[in-house]
Amino acid sequence: MRSLLVLVDGLGDDPIPAWDGETPFTRSRHPHMDALVETGALAHVSISGKDVVPGSLTCILRLLGVAKEQFPSNRAYLELLAQGRDISEFEMVLRCNIVSEDEGGRMVSFNGMGLTPRDIEEITAKLGSFSHDIEFLHLSDYRNLLVMTRSDGVLATETAPPHESMGLPLEELLGPLREASLSMRVFMDQADRILEDYSRNGLRYRIYPWGPSCRTELPSFRSLNGRDGALVCQTEIVRGIGHALDMEVPPLEGCTADIDTDIRAKLEATRDMLKKHPFVLAHFNGADEAAHRHDYEGKAAFVARIDREFLGPLLESADEPMRILICGDHVTSSVTGKHTRGGGPVIAAVVPPAAEGSQIPPLRTYRDIIQFITKESEENG
Repeated sequence: MRSLLVLVDGLGDDPIPAWDGETPFTRSRHPHMDALVETGALAHVSISGKDVVPGSLTCILRLLGVAKEQFPSNRAYLELLAQGRDISEFEMVLRCNIVSEDEGGRMVSFNGMGLTPRDIEEITAKLGSFSHDIEFLHLSDYRNLLVMTRSDGVLATETAPPHESMGLPLEELLGPLREASLSMRVFMDQADRILEDYSRNGLRYRIYPWGPSCRTELPSFRSLNGRDGALVCQTEIVRGIGHALDMEVPPLEGCTADIDTDIRAKLEATRDMLKKHPFVLAHFNGADEAAHRHDYEGKAAFVARIDREFLGPLLESADEPMRILICGDHVTSSVTGKHTRGGGPVIAAVVPPAAEGSQIPPLRTYRDIIQFITKESEENG
């Protein structure tokens, strides 16, 4: 029996005051998920628990069977793998947002708010052309990577995630990183001069390097779970996880890492992967992005789209028994815009419900989720 894990990034949420305490999940319309609950189970589980930081890197690796002792310290290296690139042991890579600050020097956006796609295209072209010490790689929208010679000082510098640092002084946030590396300081100063031309409406744009990481080896998904798997996603970190675990990661057309993604393209890719692999993870990132923007209405609408455009057609065309589990990796609060350790909704079912082994075990921890979606490998020995 094949297994499908539908991972809605940041699915859990805090109660929304404007909705009398409802969450985007309870507010949204999802009849196909409701139907699965009727024949299966609904639980609330914290994937991060009390022992790991709630984030996509840690929680998705945990759901795929990787022990926390093997987690990379940061995710930039895996995002580099998603680009078909690698680095040597003498190099390192950092994530790099384009952010904005107000006239008082406080960060007001972590995602280049106010810049047009043309602005982003011009800026990233300029940032990728001036430095010989640091390589600038544009990923998508405001997301970028920096590749440079390995520096223990930079690796030891803990720069706060930009999406959790809104309203804080940018110079104080970036000061330790500037002090840790002369190359980084020169690069950031030059970037400031380039971005100065795009200042507008009282906002100044800057780069925000963070999350330094070095080359990391991870075990294969097969060695962990006894069978092959595929990962259908567009978000760089998730694609990188798939490559690192030696899973198939198909290319996707028209897909983004936000609520405007082409859900039907993911549906077709998921169908194709289910024909080839006993385990498939389909990842949707838009709920997480909407919550970071405090857009709880957009988050609820995106969950409804997943139910309508992905889950419904998938279930209608299912031609053999399948285990299906729907959950988030962590809670992303639309109230605070931050990740939390809270429990999020988990739906587990077997389709059709009359299939052998359709009884759903209790889902209390992430271990129960792993047990459910990897049960086939244990049955096969």
